[in-house]
Amino acid sequence: MHSTSLRRLLPALIAGWALIAAGCGSSSGAPGGAEVGAGKQGGELTYLWSADIDHLDPGQTYSRLGIALQRTVNRALYSFSPQSGTDAVPDLADGQPEISQDAKTITVHLRAGVMYAPPVNRAVKAQDVKYAIERAFTTNVTSPYARAYFGDIEGAPAKPVAISALKPFSGLQTPDDATLVIKLTKPSAPLVAAALVMPITVPVPENYAAKFDADSPTTYDQYAAFTGPYMVVNDRKTGKLTGHRPRRKIELVRNPNWVKSADFRPAFLDRIHIQEGNDEQVVAARRTLSGDSLICCDSSQPPTTILRQALTRNKNQLGRTAGAGVRWIAMNTTIKPFDNLNLRKAVIAGFDRSELRRTRGGEFVGPMAQSYIAPPIPGHDESGGDKGFTDLDWMQHPDGDPGLAKKYFDAAGKQGVPVADGAYAGNRKLLMITTNAQPGLKTAEVAASEFERLGFKLDVRKVPQDVLYTKYCGVPRAAVAICPNAGWEPDFYDPEATVRSTFDGHAIMPSNNSNFSQLDNKKINDAIDAASTLSDTERDKAFAAVNKLIVEQAPAIPYVWDDEFQLESHNVQAVMNPYDGIWDLTFTSLK
Repeated sequence: MHSTSLRRLLPALIAGWALIAAGCGSSSGAPGGAEVGAGKQGGELTYLWSADIDHLDPGQTYSRLGIALQRTVNRALYSFSPQSGTDAVPDLADGQPEISQDAKTITVHLRAGVMYAPPVNRAVKAQDVKYAIERAFTTNVTSPYARAYFGDIEGAPAKPVAISALKPFSGLQTPDDATLVIKLTKPSAPLVAAALVMPITVPVPENYAAKFDADSPTTYDQYAAFTGPYMVVNDRKTGKLTGHRPRRKIELVRNPNWVKSADFRPAFLDRIHIQEGNDEQVVAARRTLSGDSLICCDSSQPPTTILRQALTRNKNQLGRTAGAGVRWIAMNTTIKPFDNLNLRKAVIAGFDRSELRRTRGGEFVGPMAQSYIAPPIPGHDESGGDKGFTDLDWMQHPDGDPGLAKKYFDAAGKQGVPVADGAYAGNRKLLMITTNAQPGLKTAEVAASEFERLGFKLDVRKVPQDVLYTKYCGVPRAAVAICPNAGWEPDFYDPEATVRSTFDGHAIMPSNNSNFSQLDNKKINDAIDAASTLSDTERDKAFAAVNKLIVEQAPAIPYVWDDEFQLESHNVQAVMNPYDGIWDLTFTSLK
């Protein structure tokens, strides 16, 4: 999942076939030490966002906000609760996945009593989950991770196909309405089982969705069916989502068909207003701290000035969870001059990465990132821990080293790259797309200043955060040279989920792409495939080696492994979910 940049998230497999997540909540899982799961029923809450979600379609969404919203309005097979800490809990599933001894078959039984909201108005069936996974492999839906995590299912196409050409997967079987059997071509059941927390396992009723999925791209995003405690306001006859006005608002009300006894979520609130367009997040943060019934922000932390204030004067209105993600500035390796390795090394060597980290709060929010596997993730220690790979000199000077940068600029110059006086000397303006909201905007401004100091000419464009991913950085044909708001929280508490979607060449997608650097290195691709078949300590070592191969290719400028922060009004008893590091609306209440 992308972090603020992308949300990507944290399940995992450790000890047997257990699914677990990384991260821990603030005191007792909520600011002020409130007991998780205890709250007052009723009331309305407003959530201040700057941008919109990427998609309401569970098969398409891959942003932090999109996945968090799915947890509010839908039910995947497995999920994470602030109460469960590091353990994934059965959600739509009725118990943990059953994995065969050869690790090639997974059986999941569905919970009884889960109903779709109007206008579908029927019980969920295993066939709905089957269709949800299958549709994710089509060009109409284009899931950014379906192939990476579910590609070993028997009958899954190697590349997305038109939904009109989609054939039922022989490896997805439904012997009855309450049982899903997943057959795999490889012994990859632990990884696939971990991926059952992903939103493409949210059920999609084919008899209702097929007419929308026939469009390319699908229009199901505007008519999505819901199974969670809340639903987006819709036309009860047609299903049209009247409560979603892109970049303006999302209105959530109770799902009248939700059965409380069949869900672990308390769902205290009666109505939730998601107010978008709050580009001035300093204003939104101050409004939250001084107002009533408000929470913010849609970034993983408030603007730095407000964060400092909250840490000293508003501690009881600040939520914090330990992060498992990393932030970086992505350089597009397919666009000159970033197609030159020495040039990329020169940029990293000369960049003031400490100043980048200060835009997020400095040392307090987390250590300087020296690679792409964050501290809580297996493989981090094997990657040199917080010091990283000390033999890679361009990574060892976070304040920037002009002399070292010159060394690599000169090496690039000998390979035909225009350089002069220890800096880049090309005349072409490079496209940089940045969010228009803080603190990401400040990060981008510092990054732009650093690139210009190193000789680069830029064409900087500001867009809403959702547009940044859906129209630019996540779309290779947009030819974005620099994406300064990149970052990642792994889909699984596992090193593969950290590096596959972000730096595997096979993961590059025409849209919903998460490999912003478009790094396609055969040695790295093959090493990821080889490491994915291993387990336990050998797996961690192998992915640490993959991590080093990526750092050696210098595709991006990593600058922080940071924690997550959120704000609430004085009368709100909000609870953060460690899975995505933002407020969990299904556990939040008013005091």
